[in-house]
Amino acid sequence: MSRTGADLALLLLGGFRSLADAAIGELSARGFDDVRPVHDFAMRAIAAGADNASELGRRLSVTKQSAAKTIAVLQERGYVAVEADPRDARRKRLLVTPLGFEVMRVGEEIFNDLRGRWAQQIGAAELERMEQHLRALVGAQPIRFDRPGGSAVTEGV
Repeated sequence: MSRTGADLALLLLGGFRSLADAAIGELSARGFDDVRPVHDFAMRAIAAGADNASELGRRLSVTKQSAAKTIAVLQERGYVAVEADPRDARRKRLLVTPLGFEVMRVGEEIFNDLRGRWAQQIGAAELERMEQHLRALVGAQPIRFDRPGGSAVTEGV
């Protein structure tokens, strides 16, 4: 059966959604019922140096207003804090809190478990081959949170 480029894009997106939805469910079961993929993306960008709404918006490819909304949610939930910039007391900067780092660590553990389930389904060698092909197509680091435009997946604030 011949497939189109759109089919490929949908399969890749479906793979992401499958993993993300399973991870959200598992995070919820472990007590983090208020975390969405955008929150992880935002915390990773903040940890990589996006220390204000403008910079976070650039790195996530969203508006400053959208970034500010995400920051407000993360602050309210205790995953991100704002403190005075030690170089300029007039300026505030974002920091990931210990709770934020904990949810990211638990999320990574869950994704490792999910990867293991996929390896059981299709075989470890097939999964490794698929990952090698994807690395060849998109690069070893397909999404970077330390530069603008790192990700455009921002639903579910």
